Amino acid sequence: MAQILNVFALPNLAAPEDLIEGTAVVIDVLRACTTIIHAFEAGASEVIPCLEVEEARKTASVLPQGQAVLGGERGGLRIEGFDLGNSPEDYTPETVSGKTIVFTTTNGTRAMQRCTKARRVLIGAFANAEALCRKLAGEEIVHLVCAGTRGQMTNEDILLAGLIVQRLQQRGDIQYTLNAQAITARETWQAAFALPHALGAEPLGPERLAAQLETATGGQDLIKIGLRRDILVAAHLDQFQYVPELDVETFRIS
Repeated sequence: MAQILNVFALPNLAAPEDLIEGTAVVIDVLRACTTIIHAFEAGASEVIPCLEVEEARKTASVLPQGQAVLGGERGGLRIEGFDLGNSPEDYTPETVSGKTIVFTTTNGTRAMQRCTKARRVLIGAFANAEALCRKLAGEEIVHLVCAGTRGQMTNEDILLAGLIVQRLQQRGDIQYTLNAQAITARETWQAAFALPHALGAEPLGPERLAAQLETATGGQDLIKIGLRRDILVAAHLDQFQYVPELDVETFRIS
């Protein structure tokens, strides 16, 4: 029997009850998911996603003294009084090793909340794409949920979803039934990085991928506030092996 592979270009296109029994992947390339992955690579012990700024402050206040790092953004910029913003390179061993990151962003944490009825919720970015595909290969039902930007579809998330669809299909030993958005996402990836061989655009350098991400809504927003560097950081494909997972019962990522 074919396995099911769905893409949802926005969280509100995925009814929570539709995600039951499946494995959901939250995709927010620019930047929440990329930043969370960098935080774990830098030694963070866990991430607690929060929907609202005051919720994050309250959550941090009840953690042991010196344990919490407040991170996140509004309008793309670090929130007043927070330790860190949403730039992946801010999350270094010096700032987060052994710490609990209490984290709130405009789009990514809301996409995570949308997925809480899924059997399992993983965090995906270009940085861990291949490790993510290996983890997904045995799953019967996969939902790729794109965070979008300000309630609008954005191409950086669609591109990653398309890459994941392509890679999973190329494994050859599994047949997938795709929804219409999965087909569109795969075609978007292939159109952006078409090369005359079966693997499409791969191997793909970060500069070329970043150039494509810069044209997307999320990329344009970062350029306007002087954070173009974050786009290049997010464009390093298959940089890390760790795939963070959201515990849907505790709403904590480890």
